[in-house]
Amino acid sequence: MRQTETVLHFARALLPAGWARDVRVAIANGTLAAIDVGVAPRAGDSRNAIALPGMPNLHSHAFQRGMAGLAESRGESADSFWTWRAVMYRFADRLTPDQLAAIAAMAYVEMLETGFTRVGEFHYLHHDPAGAPYANRAAMAEAIVAAAAETGIGLTLLPVFYAHGGFGGAAPIEGQRRFLHDIDGYARLLDESRSAARPLSDARVGIAPHSLRAVTPEQLALLERLAGDAPIHIHIAEQVREVEDCLAWSGATPVQWLLGNAPVDDRWCLVHATHMTEAETLALARSGAVAGLCPITEANLGDGIFPAAEYLAAGGRIGIGSDSNVLIDMTEEVRVLEYGQRLTRRLRNALASDRTRSTGRALLASALAGGAQALGASAALAPGNAADIVSLDAAHPALLARDDDALLDSLIFAAGRGAIDGVWRRGEQLVSGGRHRARAGVEAGFREVLEAILANS
Repeated sequence: MRQTETVLHFARALLPAGWARDVRVAIANGTLAAIDVGVAPRAGDSRNAIALPGMPNLHSHAFQRGMAGLAESRGESADSFWTWRAVMYRFADRLTPDQLAAIAAMAYVEMLETGFTRVGEFHYLHHDPAGAPYANRAAMAEAIVAAAAETGIGLTLLPVFYAHGGFGGAAPIEGQRRFLHDIDGYARLLDESRSAARPLSDARVGIAPHSLRAVTPEQLALLERLAGDAPIHIHIAEQVREVEDCLAWSGATPVQWLLGNAPVDDRWCLVHATHMTEAETLALARSGAVAGLCPITEANLGDGIFPAAEYLAAGGRIGIGSDSNVLIDMTEEVRVLEYGQRLTRRLRNALASDRTRSTGRALLASALAGGAQALGASAALAPGNAADIVSLDAAHPALLARDDDALLDSLIFAAGRGAIDGVWRRGEQLVSGGRHRARAGVEAGFREVLEAILANS
């Protein structure tokens, strides 16, 4: 056996073809070199109970982890996404690259501990507090890369292009000054971000036009050409006001306009897409794009509920993300997704499929496939893929006497993150006993940064 090879044995594992017993996994140079089924463990094998593929987190704003809970007091008038955004702008005004790295590392530790093994970082905090580019234009992107390197999470970096404050090329507002670029400046940022991410073993760099309100049609076309075959992510139709403003500008809703004016295909991830007509829902499903759903954040911000049942029935692809990172928990994201459908449709097991009666299996399968597509990576326990593995604690009270898909149902709806025992990223065990190996140091750095920032608030 080569020194770079590790062997894990699992009593059962969820493979692309379904559940398997006595699974021996050989890992070489970060990838799954071989998977043998129905074999006993050998001397030297690391023995574990239940293996699942690591989950992609397709949409994160890591810096917002530092303001979690700070926007939960009502103002003098009705609160909304837009009043939350004002709080977020004030928090973002204060951050240095080193502070961003510390906050992002805390978010990434929590992601790994809950079963996320790759993150799509929708990164729009680019400039210094005065809005001027840093001498190193990619200073903030390098902070994100440093956090990924420190914690071990896989990274798909999505530098955001942001130029306007509203539809039709409206002038940006003061709170957006740290986000702004023209096309030439963004192209330089993109090149430097690719260089920054190169030391990571399997990082990807895509592009992210922030939203239709932040780019013009001409800019969107140029950005699409800059992307090549890389992932393209965009916020879309998150809020009713956004839909109304888009109608006033163009005569079309955001999803309708995008599908009619951009070459939306399987490179694209439309984040939120909350407010769609039936026709738009079917059209998005046919496009091959992924709908990026962030159920905890969408609930926290009062966005609304995505028409998931209709979209999935039409063959649509979904993935999940932690977005504002107000609470980081992979199982909670998929649970809230299902519960939102139950509340609006007034039935149970709303997203179970005809292929599998298990709601947990259907949710995880959809989120794994869609998340992998959106982030340009793999998310299955198959030879040649990255060795990103999550193990469950078979002794957890909510998993006792369960087999196969019943384990997934109980994980999501009864056990939650407490049943996640181990996490391997490219074959390296980062989480054991539910705790990331670097948590203590990362948490200390996070505490120091938050105390400094909030002491001056």
